[in-house]
Amino acid sequence: MINISEVIETNEMIARENLDVRTITLGISLLDCISPDPEVLKKNIFNKITETAKDLKSVGAEIELEYGIPIVNKRISVTPMALVGAAAAKSEDDFVELAKVMDEAAKAVGVNLIGGYSALVSKGMTKADEMLIRSIPKALTSTDRVCSSVNTGSTRCGINMDAVSLLGQVIKDTAKADELHDSMACMKLVVFCNAPDDNPFMAGAFHGVTEADAVINVGVSGPGVVKTALEAVRGESFEVLCETIKKTAFKVTRVGQLVAREASKRLGIPFGIVDLSLAPTPAVGDSVADILCEIGLEHPGAPGTTAALALLNDQVKKGGVMASSYVGGLSGAFIPVSEDRGMIEAVKAGALTIEKLEAMTCVCSVGLDMIAVPGDTTAASISGIIADEMAIGMVNQKTTAVRLIPAVGKKVGDTVEFGGLFGYAPIMPVNPFSCEAFVSRKGRIPAPIHSFKN
Repeated sequence: MINISEVIETNEMIARENLDVRTITLGISLLDCISPDPEVLKKNIFNKITETAKDLKSVGAEIELEYGIPIVNKRISVTPMALVGAAAAKSEDDFVELAKVMDEAAKAVGVNLIGGYSALVSKGMTKADEMLIRSIPKALTSTDRVCSSVNTGSTRCGINMDAVSLLGQVIKDTAKADELHDSMACMKLVVFCNAPDDNPFMAGAFHGVTEADAVINVGVSGPGVVKTALEAVRGESFEVLCETIKKTAFKVTRVGQLVAREASKRLGIPFGIVDLSLAPTPAVGDSVADILCEIGLEHPGAPGTTAALALLNDQVKKGGVMASSYVGGLSGAFIPVSEDRGMIEAVKAGALTIEKLEAMTCVCSVGLDMIAVPGDTTAASISGIIADEMAIGMVNQKTTAVRLIPAVGKKVGDTVEFGGLFGYAPIMPVNPFSCEAFVSRKGRIPAPIHSFKN
């Protein structure tokens, strides 16, 4: 039972500490939509999405009004489109047409974003996978709400370096295609290692093939709540620090559990997971970087940063799993640059570099996220950064990801403005030395020895 003191405490978190449900994401399987006829396929996709998600926006609004809990986004994730479109799509343009149908369906039901323009290629690429990946620049610049992801590696399979090499050029092409908007289309593309099937957060969400026909996943975020809780124990021991984070994560996850259960009941769709992620926004008081400073750092990037982030991530997960039997997705602390005011300030102060961020990704939820780099960064360098991050995920048996924005025409010292939850980002320098001979090798990097557990 939830007593009155907990209700009052939760209201305080919402009113003053930026607690919110970041997203209700409805996952929809499109496997039963598959047809070799492109027109039939497009009709099936549109009908399945709009029928399944027709009440998602209204139910989200009802829960928000009834419980007073802000629900920032209502989103949809679908089966990776490389699988759904393989029988019908004969060209890159055929896949772009499927992206447009996804976009139309998302607009029809009023959701913010739709994810699943995706390919799973950790061990190799089919013709359909490669066509979809090559179509990404056109797909993302000819739609408004479609998000794309490519899983290029896993602990079990290794890293598909052919896909990694291709994606370096695809990211460059996407940036060029959206040059007039500071290459913002790149924000809608994530490259993964060990991508989870049940992630509710964009741009990387897709509905995994291991999932049910439809499922409700909820993502909760509360960096401000954790920051406020830690202010009350400033200077205390690590034991007190950890207990405080854990208890706070427990309370935040209970909010997500409540929303997920209500959405599931009202929509008549099974509840999947609660993703407890400290996902920041540019708003004051909603920063993971500020939590790290409260733990004891002058700026993220200072010596001790990786240890502080490891502590934070671990305690968030420990608190979350006690509040819900179904914690999943990514869960932990996100460290995007553009979406976190404290991270932006750390970059400006010279405390935070891409290399330090890479070290931090060894212990955080995702990886190199929302990082703007000079527009003249080579495709090979982008592929090299992706390969490094995939290696961290592969060896450490964790999810890692890369979301880079090589802003055309921008250089170190410039800033790109994205607006809204995406914020703004200073252009970060990239190591100028070449890795082209490495990333141009064919094939894949083998799985690590500890992957063999059969």
